[in-house]
Amino acid sequence: MNLANLLVRAGRGRREAPAVAVGAAVLWRYGELAERVARLAAALRQAYGLAQGDRVALVMRNCPEFLELLYACWHAGLAAVPINAKLHPRELRFILEHSGAKLCFATPGEAAAIGAETASLADLRELVDVHAPAYQRLLRHDPINPAGGGPDDLAWLFYTSGTTGRPKGAMLSHRNLMTMSLCYFADVDSIAPGDCILHAAPLSHGSGLYGLPHLAAGACQVIPESGGFDPAELFALLPAHPGTMLFAAPTMAKRLIEHPAADEADMAHLKTVVYGGGPMYLQDLKNGQARFGQVFAQIYGQGESPMTITALDKAAHADSGHPRHEQRLASAGRAQTAVEVRVADPEDRALPPGQLGEVLVRGDSVMLGYWNDPAATAEALKGGWLHTGDMGLFDEDGFLTLKDRSKDLIISGGANIYPREVEEALQGHDQVQECSVIGRPHPEWGEEVVAFVVLKPDGKVTESKLDAHCLERIARFKRPKSYRFVEALPKNNYGKILKTELRRWAEQAG
Repeated sequence: MNLANLLVRAGRGRREAPAVAVGAAVLWRYGELAERVARLAAALRQAYGLAQGDRVALVMRNCPEFLELLYACWHAGLAAVPINAKLHPRELRFILEHSGAKLCFATPGEAAAIGAETASLADLRELVDVHAPAYQRLLRHDPINPAGGGPDDLAWLFYTSGTTGRPKGAMLSHRNLMTMSLCYFADVDSIAPGDCILHAAPLSHGSGLYGLPHLAAGACQVIPESGGFDPAELFALLPAHPGTMLFAAPTMAKRLIEHPAADEADMAHLKTVVYGGGPMYLQDLKNGQARFGQVFAQIYGQGESPMTITALDKAAHADSGHPRHEQRLASAGRAQTAVEVRVADPEDRALPPGQLGEVLVRGDSVMLGYWNDPAATAEALKGGWLHTGDMGLFDEDGFLTLKDRSKDLIISGGANIYPREVEEALQGHDQVQECSVIGRPHPEWGEEVVAFVVLKPDGKVTESKLDAHCLERIARFKRPKSYRFVEALPKNNYGKILKTELRRWAEQAG
């Protein structure tokens, strides 16, 4: 099994069909994309001497080169390491070093930002700017056939932040991603030839993952000229692309729903908005249905089981006659076809409907484990089940409602932020005695980061100084939006900080 064969198939059977568009214009058709990918695969193996299973990092804003390089990695029998381009250079360096990436392809801004950080990495052979002439020369190689391999070969090394403050690399195999793609067709939405996916969310995460079922269906992948999320731009693009699907974090969906351009936009080609990555407030969803119609579908997944735990399809969203319709809209849907999902007690015993416990998952979408981290792998996959760290309960009909995140994950604007990462950055300041970070509800972003800080005796530091300190160490979107200086942090008898009490403090302060 090699996912590259999806493109080989499309290149033969849908040679003239649009494959990749930038803005309203088609850039490559499937025959051309398939040939470019086969040439790039040859360059990866021959020009750079990469061997089966080597890792190739992609530190790129949304652009066509991301797609062809992703597929070229698989065509060449290599593993892709897509990385969030918004990360701090130090964070990027850690992932590059930890993954042992042999090559790193980057868009110009990212190449310039991380050049100094990558110069001393032992495994990294070259940092390649995809807009430089050297990249175009790679396409002069003669095309090669897809590499052989097994279904459990590593395809995508998905780095997800961990509670230890260091990212962990979830090892996603060709089988994992094929299962995810088939679940899309079974549980989320249909895709017809000629349909499109509009990549406004990062290709390094959910949007890029959902490019795979669209590739399998021979659909067109559309990248906005801005390379990002601009509601006015997206509305303007809709008339050019029939059957458009958009993957969006709930905060993105909310901005689309409330944007003034939506009043005059032609929505005829908007087929589906799949939202996931955080909670969607019920009223926001209702507003969206009133404005856009029945185009919404929801997925719940994690990097460790990509996009594949539960789903709430368009039919369930539209079933307003059901007596528990609003309860279902507030849920995360039902278990997807290829996975088993249970809610379990602390001993991993399945709980009956209505009882709260941790969400566990097993099936062919669940990762192989964490890269070079057997201890974390054993903990996460204990007993053959993925332990999500999310708390939820089922109803009698199998709809899962998520109640809390036991790992204290903060989701802001669809991006995952683990408090420990921010706490470690703050703790590095010489005036900080101790600190604790929580998420506070925010009407636009879902949550925002709030830091409670205890200074050392006679310590003096301003919020702006702490902000600057964080910006030198972590990505901008992870830094606290509010700092609270306190005399002491609330703790239990064992010295553990009581984050529930901190959340109460934050709520009282408003």
